[in-house]
Amino acid sequence: MTRTATAVRRLAVTAAAALLWTATAPSAAQAKPEPKAPAQFVALRDVDPTIIQEIRYITPHNFVGAPVDGYEKPMCILTEPAAKALHKAQAGFLKRGYSLKVYDCYRPQRAVDHFVRWAKDLDDQRMKAEFYPQVDKTRLFADGYIAEKSGHSRGSTLDLTVVKLPAVPTRAYVPGERLAPCYGPKKDRFPDNSVDMGTGFDCFDTLAHTDDPRIQGAQRANRDLLRDALAAQGFVNLPEEWWHFTYKPELFPDTYFDFPISRRSLSGRPMAHF
Repeated sequence: MTRTATAVRRLAVTAAAALLWTATAPSAAQAKPEPKAPAQFVALRDVDPTIIQEIRYITPHNFVGAPVDGYEKPMCILTEPAAKALHKAQAGFLKRGYSLKVYDCYRPQRAVDHFVRWAKDLDDQRMKAEFYPQVDKTRLFADGYIAEKSGHSRGSTLDLTVVKLPAVPTRAYVPGERLAPCYGPKKDRFPDNSVDMGTGFDCFDTLAHTDDPRIQGAQRANRDLLRDALAAQGFVNLPEEWWHFTYKPELFPDTYFDFPISRRSLSGRPMAHF
């Protein structure tokens, strides 16, 4: 065999081996498929389309200042019992001329990990003036504002408020716009079509504690309205956050899921009808 023929043959063998490896090697998606939601999870809109959804973490208007990992669609996903209980609470609010509005529901672990990375980056203070103006960022873990695990990842916890009907949509946040403290008077805070709860959503401040004695009058009545209506349907409030509720008993009290927030994560499950 000539030297040229030998070289050509080696190239052919190398090319064939490369093609075989490409054909047999698993892709990243095949090696690690995207996790799916268990059958007990539903899209809230399939259970109650009247509940307003303003999913903050898919937008830059949150304490991170950017869309959060795992939020692929602006939708609320919950365990089915929690969604059904919320539907019952909404029926009562609608009769009184109000609607519930959810800010966040199921939250994948990758989103929580994003929060943790952000909290450790002490140079990123772009949203401090609104969400934690009186808290030093070095204190976020110690003071309990950020943690490495969240009840939201178990699927029965959500953040929500009450809106007077007819609802006027909240205007979009413009990145870089001037920020106002979340604990200021409602007229000075970032606009929200929520009734006045005394602070904005995700306000890292003791004034956000549900029973803070400084909250009086209409603000106190609004917090009690939300808490009492949800408690009647099995939801328990987190005392440090007036907006945070967990449906009890939880279907998955010890499991922290990481499927992304999208309709695709619920694929294979028929739409619920209630």
